[in-house]
Amino acid sequence: MCAKLSNKELHLPSLSVKGFQGIKDLLIPRLGRVTLIAGRNGVGKTTLLDAVRIYASRGSLTEFRRVLQRREELTVIVDEDGDEEIIPDFEALFYGRRPALDSCISIGPDSEAQQLSIEFDSDREIGYESLIKIGFQGTKQEIPMRFFLHTRNFPPYRRPQAGKSERPSEMQCVSMGPGLLSDDDIPRFWDSIALTDDEARAVHALRLIYGNEVERIVVIGDERSGSLGRYVRRRAIVKFKGQERPVPLKSLGDGAVRLFGVALALANSQDGFLVIDEAENGIHHSVQRDLWKMVMRTAIENNVQVFATTHSWDCVVGFAQAAVDSEKTDGVLVRLERDGEHMRAVEYAEDELLIAGEQSIEVR
Repeated sequence: MCAKLSNKELHLPSLSVKGFQGIKDLLIPRLGRVTLIAGRNGVGKTTLLDAVRIYASRGSLTEFRRVLQRREELTVIVDEDGDEEIIPDFEALFYGRRPALDSCISIGPDSEAQQLSIEFDSDREIGYESLIKIGFQGTKQEIPMRFFLHTRNFPPYRRPQAGKSERPSEMQCVSMGPGLLSDDDIPRFWDSIALTDDEARAVHALRLIYGNEVERIVVIGDERSGSLGRYVRRRAIVKFKGQERPVPLKSLGDGAVRLFGVALALANSQDGFLVIDEAENGIHHSVQRDLWKMVMRTAIENNVQVFATTHSWDCVVGFAQAAVDSEKTDGVLVRLERDGEHMRAVEYAEDELLIAGEQSIEVR
């Protein structure tokens, strides 16, 4: 039997999150090549995925905006001309939503020198503007980026300005869910894998449902105006054995689109992260084991570290079965628990997962 990969080879062997949105202080001592995160609604699973996105971006202002806009964390400000404008509420990134001047977010492995640090401070010279400083803790390096943000007490607002200092290179990080890949993402992701081994993996994903009846998948279309007066989007079509004409992927239902999307996202996450929110969505319980086998196999081949959340018992059982079956990939289930401000992570090893699945022990 081949030895499973050591955590030393992971992008994030552990994860510490402090002061970020609804997470005051959380430590997950051990992560897997594929980590499934369970827990009750509102415990902070999606927030944890957001933290991974921000860590991978190395504190990118663009990723801050994406996280805040997705959660509709917005505020109204008055610009230099006296006009009102809706912008992302950057203060909502911090625990408690209204940070004190010494508030700090840290995200990264359980080693301060490698953690991304986001500090809220006041610029003494300007006086009425606040400063966010972004860097890595435990280093003497110059702060890679700084920008100003609005504080409600002292208008007017100045747009955030990125500093000139160089930041570490962003890591690849692809996000999925809880919905399907967008009409733009599917052809974009497909173009990057066409005529490669990953194309075969995408076809295999659909065969988890339809078996060898699936022959080929292609993406067709262009940017011409259609009869409905809009641009016709490129779309994926599927060729089945014995059928003369291919059918649109979307006509096969959300489960097929979801499986195909997971395969595309894995192929486009090479040497980085893939985060999947509510991984069970649209996937029948009978497919869960094979889905996770595909995810674990591709994750090791493409050097992807996967974080996924779930509410589904079927998803947990399928994950446990796939983790035990896999000889090379380390699969870890983490259940998040909350007691007021306090959060903790309970880890289940693969043998514990299998026993829980066989005996129907609740671990979600």
